[in-house]
Amino acid sequence: MTAVVPTPSKSGVIYPSSDKEPVAETYDHLYVILITLEVLRQYLLNRQATVLANQFLYYAEGFPKLRVAPDVMVIYDVEPGGRDHYKIWEEKQVPKVIFEITSKSTQDEDKNTKKNLYEALEVQEYWLFDPKGEWIKEKLQGYRLQGDSYESITDYQSESLQLRLAVEGKLIGFYRLDNGQKLLVPDELAEALKEAEKQAEQERQRTSKLESLLARYKERFGELPEE
Repeated sequence: MTAVVPTPSKSGVIYPSSDKEPVAETYDHLYVILITLEVLRQYLLNRQATVLANQFLYYAEGFPKLRVAPDVMVIYDVEPGGRDHYKIWEEKQVPKVIFEITSKSTQDEDKNTKKNLYEALEVQEYWLFDPKGEWIKEKLQGYRLQGDSYESITDYQSESLQLRLAVEGKLIGFYRLDNGQKLLVPDELAEALKEAEKQAEQERQRTSKLESLLARYKERFGELPEE
């Protein structure tokens, strides 16, 4: 996490925004975090929601050591935009969905400590993604809050996000439930833009040819008859 000079709250308690620990264990884990953050951020543009990655989530006022830094968390009904850290008691909203990009070394914490904490905080959905398949055979594992406890999500559908999740190599693919459309990652967006520009150029050339043919027709036969 990027080092940020801590500032005291109104009560004088300091809530740091950094622990000076690395953001992710490996390049693969970091890449998943950044892509998931950007894809969901784009998806929720113009909504009263924010998507944060590796920011401290403080859940007990006055106790700055009671914190966790989810890899990616989605919070609804709050001001859009980034935060240096997130305090539940100030924003008055608990994250709806949390993603942890897990590995063999973080397995116990992710499937026990964090799972129990998110369950107690009433985070509606908790997703674990193991990009290297080190301990989750299918790489993706989801939980949804039913009553006061988590139950496994078997269809890979996120009710909170209204998206279907899919394992796509070392990334999570996201598909809208309403129309099946995929949320494109930055590389795919760039390719789609390139293809759109290519099609636009082809259409421009086609229009230019039609205009040229029409001009030659007018030179030879005069104006086209009106209907």
